[in-house]
Parts: sequence; C-alpha cells; structure tokens
Amino acid sequence: MRSDRVKKGTERAAARALLHACGVTRRQLDKPFIGIANSYTDIVPGHVGLQRLARAVEHGIAAGGGVPFNFGVPAICDGIAMGHEGMFYSLPSRELIADVVESMAQAHALDGLVLLTDCDKITPGMLMAAGRLDIPAIVVTAGPMHSGAYKTRRLSLVRDTFEAVGRHRQGEISDEELCELELRACPGEGSCQGLYTANTMQCVTEAMGMSLPGAGSALAGTAERIRIAYDSGEAICRMVEEGLTARQIITAAAIRNGIRIDMALGGSTNTCLHIPAIAYEAGVEMELEWFDEISQQTPQISSLRPGGDYMMEDFHNAGGVLGGLSVLQQMIEDNPTVSGRNMLELVAEAEVWDDDVIRPLDNVYRETGGIAVLRGNLCEDGAVVKQSAVSEKMRHFRGTALCFDSEEAAMEAILADEIPDGSWVVVRYEGPQGGPGMREMLSPTSALTGMGKEETVALLTDGRFSGGTRGPAIGHCSPEAAVGGTIALIEDGDEIEVNLDERTLELLVDDEELARRREAWQRPEPKIKTGWLARYAKLVTSANTGAVMTPECNQ
Repeated sequence: MRSDRVKKGTERAAARALLHACGVTRRQLDKPFIGIANSYTDIVPGHVGLQRLARAVEHGIAAGGGVPFNFGVPAICDGIAMGHEGMFYSLPSRELIADVVESMAQAHALDGLVLLTDCDKITPGMLMAAGRLDIPAIVVTAGPMHSGAYKTRRLSLVRDTFEAVGRHRQGEISDEELCELELRACPGEGSCQGLYTANTMQCVTEAMGMSLPGAGSALAGTAERIRIAYDSGEAICRMVEEGLTARQIITAAAIRNGIRIDMALGGSTNTCLHIPAIAYEAGVEMELEWFDEISQQTPQISSLRPGGDYMMEDFHNAGGVLGGLSVLQQMIEDNPTVSGRNMLELVAEAEVWDDDVIRPLDNVYRETGGIAVLRGNLCEDGAVVKQSAVSEKMRHFRGTALCFDSEEAAMEAILADEIPDGSWVVVRYEGPQGGPGMREMLSPTSALTGMGKEETVALLTDGRFSGGTRGPAIGHCSPEAAVGGTIALIEDGDEIEVNLDERTLELLVDDEELARRREAWQRPEPKIKTGWLARYAKLVTSANTGAVMTPECNQ
C-alpha cells in the first residue's frame, strides 16, 4: 500500500506515534488509509450538508476495511461572489483545490480518495487532482437543490433572482415580490436547481464513470444521497484492493462520454474549460473541437433550466444520467467505472420514466447539442456559446459594438438602460490573464434577459458565463484582450456578425484597419499585482486550452 511509506518499518516509529495521537489503533495500521477531501463550508448552499455525507462515507470506508481521514478543501459560491471582485477568485480556486488535494494525498501517502464536493469549480478541481495523482478516487457530490415555491409557481435561483433584478428595474415586479423571491428561490441545501455549471459537472462526472450510478442527479438532503455516500465509501476500498486508479477511468472514451451527456442535456459552457483541464491532468490529449464535433453528432434530448422549464428534480425522476445515456446508447463508448461495472453494462439496464423530460431520438428538442464552438477573425482560437439557450431569431445576428473594459462598466450601462436594440455588449479584459480569473457574466446577461433584451442584444466577452445564462451570450473569446486578441481592437460602432449554424463570429472591419489598430495597441498594466492572483495571471493558459496553470511563465 502507498500508506506503508508512513506506517511501516522501524524508521517510521515517530510517524506511527503521531498517527496513534490521532486515535489510529495498531490494527488499523494494516488497513488502507482513505482520505476524504471534504469541501464542507457554512457559506455555500451546495456544501452545507456535506458533513452528514462525510459521516456516511466514513461508515462505508470502515465497513469496507479502510481507515477514513477527513481533510478540508476550500469552496467558493459563485452566486455570492458574482458581480464584484470576489469572482476573480472563482476559476483560480479550481487550481488551488487540485493543489490542496494533491498536497494532502502525497504528504500523507493516502491509498485512496473520496472527493466530497458539489459546486462549480470544486468538482472539476477534485477531478483534476484525481487525474494528476492517478490513485484510486471516487467523487461524491451533495446533489441538486429542490425547487423553490412562491404561491403556486416553482422557482429557481437564476430565473427568479438574477433575472428578477432586470424585471424589477423595468417595474414589472414590486419590491415586496423581489423580497419574496429572495426568500423562497433557494429553499435549502444543494446546487442550484437548473442545469447550471454545478449540476452539469455532476452529470458529466457520472457519465465519465467517476461517481456511482444516480450520483449525477439525486437530490440534496435525501436518504438516497446518504446511501450513495455510504456505498462510495465501500467502493473506494474495493478500488484500492483492485488497484483501479483514476487514469484507468478518465480515458479519452470517458471524456467523450462526459462531453456527450453535456451536449445532450444542453449543459454549461464552463465544461469547455473544465473537461479540457481534467483531460490535461489525466494525460488525455484533446482539442476544443471535440465539443463541436460531438455537439454536431448528438441531439439535445432534454430541456432544463435555464434554456427550458424542467429542473434537475424532474430529470432525476425521469431516469437521470443513465436514463439519458440509454437514449444515446449507440453513441456511448464502453469504459470502466468506479462501480466496478463497465459503462455499457450500466446503460443497458437504465430506463426512462418520462419521455418529455428525457426524449427519445425520434422526438428530440434539437437535432444538435447544447454548445457550439465558433471561429472567425474575432476568435482565431475559438469562442463558445450555449446555443440551446439562444432563440432562433438570434442564431444569426449582426449588430453594432458597445465596448466595456470591465464587467462593472457594462453592468452600469445595462441597468441605466443605455444599451439600444441591435447592439453587441463587448466586455473585455476579463479573460484568464486579463481578469485575472475569467469572471462569469451572469449579472449582465441576466439583467439583459430580465429587461426583455435577449432577442435584441448580444453579449461577447473573453470572460465566461454561468451555466444559468440564456440568450446570445458568447464567451471564452480567444485569444483574450490582455494578450492582444482581436477583441481588444474592437471600437464602438464596429459591426459584429455571428452565425451559429455556420459556426462563425466575425468583426466586420477590413484587415488593413485591424493591422493599424494592432500596431497602436499597448498591453495594459495588470489589474492585480499582489497576492495569489498575480501569480495565477502569470502562469494560466488561454481559455481554449482549459485555462490550466503551467510551470512556465507566459508573460
């Protein structure tokens, strides 16, 4: 066992003494040491219930013949961090999480890991660590939140709070109703109710085989979640005994299965950052084009919020991830899973219980998947859009640019109703290096939607979007403004054209004028010059490669 290096041999007497000080018995020294990377915190709704799951995991590990050790991992709530400087830290925290898990697993020679997580950056950070370490590892998520309720209406976070800000600004809802929505939209623990980034990543994780069946959609706070946690504790002990490590599961086939369920469900564009980062750490070579290729081949079989009206509770009750994969069975690749059974075995036994929530192939919502990768003179290295949340009217749009060099400036103009119909809101210097940290733009997109402009105004950024975004919002524009990408050269009044069917994004300015602007452009001073984010900005790669950190300075 890996842990023998800290507990076996005469020379490890001091280490054993310290383990005994933690309550470890002599007999437990002969058992595998299993780390529980626990991202519990009191300030993130998706994570407030993790202590109860951690207890169930501990019981499962003990029953499976292992010794459980809890350790802490940071977690940031994007909804709370949104719209201010706190969001600079969200995406970078993914790298910190991977580093923390690596540090604890290596320093204490853990034999296996249970990765206890739920929300946006925490789940991919955990998976990155698993791929990097290549030891037995299993993901346990806390699950989606139940829908809220106001009178007879079901509520979800994005539609009924973020977008409600725009409706309130337009005078469509009162102060009292806005207050009621704040109180009722999120009734308790769990990740936000639609197919936003957290729930998309939970579905992707199950489809990749890194969590047990049902873990992608079982609701938070339920006994089902506790049973999954317990079973996961037992499963990790079996995986250690069998020598089933993370890279045996996180293969190219697993990555493609994860992308395919993302496309089929109409998931978050943030997967275009997280899945490449997981692949990078697991040693799987992939390109951004995988998303578009798989999207072109994969129909959208479910329509969950924000693009549709169903919620994660509906999806789970209809058959969940395995139900969705069963519809796509001929497209799914076989691969090992943490359950001890191969993916195609699990899919063959799955059922769908509601054929509108999860539709059959002869009645799909869209013939192609939820995400499109765009190319053109504005994004030589690519840009992404959640096409499942774009109306038919805006799939081909030509408009006039209004440029903002920060999210705050754009938001101020939007709320002041200074964005005329037919405009492109261009928000730049918000990329991985320029932000730094590639902030999500949920507040601007939600305000535009709430003000009734999702079919008259488009938004372009080198930052990114929440999985809760809907409307013509194009992100991850690469190269980013901070490194001289074409998005930095746009001027107010320039025309921009997008065509989702042709996968093109073009700045309608001639090459000679762009060359003149490029010659005059000067790289701005970094926004943040001290602390962790200053180091991050020097080491992070472009969005089209997953915004991972490399050992080499890129400045």
